[in-house]
Amino acid sequence: MTDDTLMHIQELLESAQSSLKTASALMRDLTGVSDAARERLTSRAGRMSGPVSGRVVEGVFDGQNMVDANGQTYPVPANYASKSKLVEGDGMKLTITDEGKFIYKQIAPIERRTVRGVLIQEDGQYKVLAEGKSFRVLLASVTFYRAEVGDQVTILLPTAGEAHWGAVEAVIPKHLLDASAAAAPAETVAGDDGELSPVVEEAPPRTRKKKEA
Repeated sequence: MTDDTLMHIQELLESAQSSLKTASALMRDLTGVSDAARERLTSRAGRMSGPVSGRVVEGVFDGQNMVDANGQTYPVPANYASKSKLVEGDGMKLTITDEGKFIYKQIAPIERRTVRGVLIQEDGQYKVLAEGKSFRVLLASVTFYRAEVGDQVTILLPTAGEAHWGAVEAVIPKHLLDASAAAAPAETVAGDDGELSPVVEEAPPRTRKKKEA
């Protein structure tokens, strides 16, 4: 092998590394995952099960993609992530078959908790407003559950650490909540004259704006 060939290979490697860094930066901007969060995910990916060999890659789910120990991202099918209710921080394994097929598997679920919030749309993206924060959710999950803005949504979040994404677990349509409130029996109180009268409660705030007349 000549020196020119070695130099050419070196140039190709440097170009590939530069392209990977650029792609990772673009992906970070799109997903909204901070450098600190990505470092935490890659650290967890590196501790999972030792060295990776062959066509098997292990990593951690960041809410939208799988991140390996080197910080490389692999797109996880949204339908799979939605139906499997993957939570940010879950350990995953990617098997790349000889035919080029990508097969993902959840191998190390992170400890999770359930919270309830309201589905909103912000900057063209669906989010769930809960605990005073907004958590991004996959469009596939919103479509799968046929959720609408204003619906009550329960999401799964990692128990420890800060999360940017939530996994949709269930959706309570707003019209069911309204119907339940309307069907609830009225409480009564005794007046000064001893007669019972219903307690009038204020209606809960609506989450959808009425059309202007």
